[in-house]
Amino acid sequence: MRISERGQITVPKVLRDQFGLHKNMEVELIPIKNGILIQKHSRTRHPIDMVMGILNRPSDTDNYIEEVRGR
Repeated sequence: MRISERGQITVPKVLRDQFGLHKNMEVELIPIKNGILIQKHSRTRHPIDMVMGILNRPSDTDNYIEEVRGR
């Protein structure tokens, strides 16, 4: 692996898949004794995890429709 003129590196696809690294995901570069650790940014979550549970309430469609309609 080489560092480009602009300081960019390419993480091999097999490693991106293995560690769940996705396009536009933020990562942290952490200096360690013998090199650099690349780690998912602590605020980074998978897109599915970001929406999972947002409707975390019992779903009664009829009552919801009545509530939305203002009846």
